[in-house]
Amino acid sequence: MSELRELYQSVILDHNKRPRNFGEVEGANRSADGFNPLCGDKITVTLDLEDDVVKNVAFDGAGCAISTASASLMTESIKGKTIDEALQLFEGFHELVTGNPKIEVDTSGLGKLTVFKGVREFPVRVKCATLAWHTMKSALEGSGKIAKTE
Repeated sequence: MSELRELYQSVILDHNKRPRNFGEVEGANRSADGFNPLCGDKITVTLDLEDDVVKNVAFDGAGCAISTASASLMTESIKGKTIDEALQLFEGFHELVTGNPKIEVDTSGLGKLTVFKGVREFPVRVKCATLAWHTMKSALEGSGKIAKTE
């Protein structure tokens, strides 16, 4: 039961109830859609890139508490970062939530994102936590593909 409590820490609940950067970036020059077929979460990430720096980012869509909180924290984390820095955060976050629970992950540089560490204990929730990140990566790469968690 303590694992469930850890998963729904106050930071996650706060970002679910009051998501930051929710909506659409006006004048965005990059965007991508994401879909989690397992639970039906849908998201759109819009970005304003200027000289390879994320000047503004927002997300819109509907999803569970983990999905919404992850998207909210992701937008806060990548704003002001270069494309390379944002992709490094993607890799660090992905390792945090998908890594072996018995192996300690280097969380330096992840800040508040470390609240998602407990997600790896619940494999079905990993897809919820990573949807926004895969969608952001797709937007940064300008691939035009719908990001999926499969």
